Amino acid sequence: MNPSVIPALSALVGAAVGALTSVFATWLTQRTRVRAEWRANDRVRRQELYKEFIEEATKCYVHALQHNEPDLSSLGNLHGKIGLMRVHSSREVADEADVIGRKIVDTYLAPDKTFVEIREMLADGSIDILATFGDACRTEFESLRAQQF
Repeated sequence: MNPSVIPALSALVGAAVGALTSVFATWLTQRTRVRAEWRANDRVRRQELYKEFIEEATKCYVHALQHNEPDLSSLGNLHGKIGLMRVHSSREVADEADVIGRKIVDTYLAPDKTFVEIREMLADGSIDILATFGDACRTEFESLRAQQF
């Protein structure tokens, strides 16, 4: 091999390695940024879904405490949100949401509550059907936060 070719070949190989390193570093940085952005958007999407579910469940539950005839539109919205949770959330969160939906339907089947009975339910804490759902959501968000790091 001609001795003058070796430095030229070394320069070409060095340039190729440098270019590949730069491309790889750019790809890795972009991938990391996109994943972090996706996680942040996923968290916001879940928070919004859980907020809407809590609002809808509260509305349905209050209606169920006072009426025997269900508000089918609200119940439909509620079960639609439960369906979304089955797709986007952990099994624990979706299961707790399903339990709340069942409790609301059962409440419609029970006799209407008087104001005194509602006050007693407030006092003993039995009116809060969302506590375990909130705990499941908190646990899920903590696990998502742990996955980020």
